[in-house]
Amino acid sequence: MALLDRAQWYDIARDTQWTPRYVTEAELFPPELSGGEGLPDEVWATYDEPYKVSYREYVDIQRQKDAGAYSVKAALERADLYNKADPGWISILKEHYAAVALVEYGASFQESRFVRWSKAPGMRNMATFGMLDEIRHGQIQLYFPHEYVNKDRQFEWSHAAMFTDNWVTLGARHFFDDVMMTRDAVSTSIFANFSFETGFTNLQFIGLSGDAAKAGDFTFSKLIQSIQSDEARHAQLGTPLLQMLIENGQKDEAQKKIDIAFWRSYRLFTILSGIPMDYYVPLDVREASFKEFMEEWIVTQFMRSLEDLGLSKPWYWDIFLRDISEHHHGQHLGTYSWRPTLWWDPAAGVSPEERDWLEEKYPGWNDTFGKVWDVLIDNFANDRPEKTVPGTLPIICNVSQLPIVGTPSRTLRDISLVHEGRRYHFASEVDKWIFEDDPERYRHHKNLVDRFLGGEIQPADLGGVLEYMGLGSVGPGGDDAHGFSWVDTYRKQLVKAG
Repeated sequence: MALLDRAQWYDIARDTQWTPRYVTEAELFPPELSGGEGLPDEVWATYDEPYKVSYREYVDIQRQKDAGAYSVKAALERADLYNKADPGWISILKEHYAAVALVEYGASFQESRFVRWSKAPGMRNMATFGMLDEIRHGQIQLYFPHEYVNKDRQFEWSHAAMFTDNWVTLGARHFFDDVMMTRDAVSTSIFANFSFETGFTNLQFIGLSGDAAKAGDFTFSKLIQSIQSDEARHAQLGTPLLQMLIENGQKDEAQKKIDIAFWRSYRLFTILSGIPMDYYVPLDVREASFKEFMEEWIVTQFMRSLEDLGLSKPWYWDIFLRDISEHHHGQHLGTYSWRPTLWWDPAAGVSPEERDWLEEKYPGWNDTFGKVWDVLIDNFANDRPEKTVPGTLPIICNVSQLPIVGTPSRTLRDISLVHEGRRYHFASEVDKWIFEDDPERYRHHKNLVDRFLGGEIQPADLGGVLEYMGLGSVGPGGDDAHGFSWVDTYRKQLVKAG
């Protein structure tokens, strides 16, 4: 008997829509969980997912991906990457696994919410595969770093990070809870699948995959490739929803969701991608700068996706274009200065050769951010390391939960407002706009400084902060990835200069 062509049966197989008999439509799909208020009921059946796959095909493809990733790991496990790789690359692995692995597992709950609460049958079907994807991503990214735990306790953070109150973790957890766990199905998919995954996971996974291969870490490169191919599929869940909103008179609402999600995603990725790309990746294997990746994957490709839908660039586009040349450099100065609070060893990335590269990619770097590094370098070279670590906490944004930094085009200033008797501080006009749009969503959260000033951290000093973050109990805090060996170059210059 001849098999039917998939096009002849696919739509019927994935159509799980039915008319409820014992409950109302609102009880089956509560608006606060399902979203899409104002959309006619018949619209949901028109949801048409760009990527179509059957369960048989899905399982076969995933088996091949796992076989490829695990076989490469097995073949290379005696290569002793940990001792042979540049320490800056090892720091990238520590940062990535801890920031991503459990978030991937959490994303399976996001997808499962679509499976239950989405009113579109096609979306429920595809989200089932997305849920399985994310479970796999969490498992594999916990398994791969496990082999390094007995060599370096900082790799314990791969599993522990999201259970701590480390300031980086607080920022990441606040973001992912906002976009994945606390919105209705329609909003969550636009925030997480379209804005975050379509745009920014490309930046993290494709960029890191290329850098990994050039750095000789073929295990990580293969792992990331196997994950990104999944992301490319379920990232498309949000696109049909945007089309439905736009076609049914909700274009302004769709635009606002994109504007909020885009900025929130971007600011987090200045830490996750921006700093590693421009400072941690060994100079001889750097593929491109963070700005160049942003211009290719975001400014060009992601914006083309918006234009295809008839949407506009976010209203703050000029701020964003300026920010991609500056913000992550300020964050790198902050994270390096507060390196004892990190779970990885940051690479300074400011040897003379690296500074030449930064000046080439970001003209004016030496006369701006470089001057701050000149002060740090002078203290290092003259054996004053205690002056390179601040004794206080930075001001933290009440939306991004990341330190507020100054840049050449925007000096450090207080952008704040008082809401119901409490003052909130913001890293930019965009963060303030996001807060004012929905203050109930953000006003109850307390960042690290709020907790410190509220007496929740004892003793009330940097040592108490480190203990509160889990450093020491979970694993040692960060120090310079290269053991400050790069400072020797500057010491020789001092001696030569007399």
